[in-house]
Amino acid sequence: MPERFAIIDPAAGISGDMLLGALVAAGAPRAWLEALPARLGCPEVTIELSEADRCGIRAQRVLVRLPGGESESPADALPHAHAHSQTHLHDHPHGHSHAEPGPHAGSGHHPHRHIGDLIELIRHAELSPWVRERAVRAFELLGAAEGAIHGLPAHEVALHEVGALDALVDIVGGIEGFEQLGITRIHARPVALGDGWVRAAHGVMAIPAPATAILTEGLEIGPNGPVTGEATTPTGAVLLRVLSEGPPPERWRALAGGAWGAGGRNPGAYPNALRVILAEAADEAGEVVVLSTDVDDLNPEYVEPLRESLFAAGALDVQTWPTAGKKGRSGLRVEALASPSDAAAVEAAIFRNSTTTGIRRARLERCTLPRTIIQVPAEDGSLVRVKLVDTGAGIRAKPEYDDIIALAGRTGRPAHLLARELQERAMRSAAEEARAARDHPNRES
Repeated sequence: MPERFAIIDPAAGISGDMLLGALVAAGAPRAWLEALPARLGCPEVTIELSEADRCGIRAQRVLVRLPGGESESPADALPHAHAHSQTHLHDHPHGHSHAEPGPHAGSGHHPHRHIGDLIELIRHAELSPWVRERAVRAFELLGAAEGAIHGLPAHEVALHEVGALDALVDIVGGIEGFEQLGITRIHARPVALGDGWVRAAHGVMAIPAPATAILTEGLEIGPNGPVTGEATTPTGAVLLRVLSEGPPPERWRALAGGAWGAGGRNPGAYPNALRVILAEAADEAGEVVVLSTDVDDLNPEYVEPLRESLFAAGALDVQTWPTAGKKGRSGLRVEALASPSDAAAVEAAIFRNSTTTGIRRARLERCTLPRTIIQVPAEDGSLVRVKLVDTGAGIRAKPEYDDIIALAGRTGRPAHLLARELQERAMRSAAEEARAARDHPNRES
């Protein structure tokens, strides 16, 4: 089954609460998010969820509240900057420095929490290693950025109580939300930073604010378009840093067209919202690299390990056939197909696992039929992967060979009979899905 991944689309910027909203809109359970503060050792914090309209787009709004009802307020942008900022701690890029603590709008002075204290809460919370590693890294990066600005060690940077707990929930939730969706591969499109000036505790700051400028190093920056004011907060930037593997693959297929998380302001001229797209790679079309070589001194026993290594490196297909070379020597042609992004890894695998000293490369366009992978229940309760191919005139089904062989070994039944039964079962399932889609065209899949 093609691996699912997510694409973060911060065309209007990104903040922690926007990402939380998009994840809930994409299917992350509301109950999970509402229970998150208690798991982080902050049972006094509550989560407020609501729907919001952002320029005609329905988006999910998330607000982190302390017992007195306090929450982070949007930054105080200068009037001519047409304020855009998200409701987030780091819309006050310097207001949480322990060197010169400044009050949040309407909230007065508050106790502080150091970055090191927040990291300890994360280390002791019930989190998966995947989430904990990235959350700790996010706060280390955040502390390093603020510390570089204020001349402090990263762990000694202090945040106001309201903003600290808001950041804790935003960062851990923004990472764990993807895990809740069953996704650990995340890409990002270019991020808008906004422009103009924003008023912070230490005075007027140019956008991007100093911490945001540091945390967006290495990220691809997109055009601001109509976006004005502070579009990306330090928390949004650091989430991109610890989550994104870079731009999406060249070709992909959307599984869910877009889930939107609302920012704190509603400018009216553009949707102040973040989109998260769930997708999978579309290997059935596009450019491929053909890697081929001839060998005449490789023991045939080691052809299968070579083939397996090429698939493990990302090859889309591998073919081998016997050849007759110079001086009457028998040889073997090895040919692998790979996407341009995987070609180097597959080429390295050929060199490493064969006796060749040279490889031919060619770029070709290929066009194949759209396919999906479904899982069909077998007689012993296991699931067998079945490839469905859309021919344009109907669906073809083919069970995965490895799954059939494993099932035959467990049940003692002939593999070819199992393959036929599961093929028929998959065809019936596909037909039922198609009928349901025709009968209920507006249902959610």
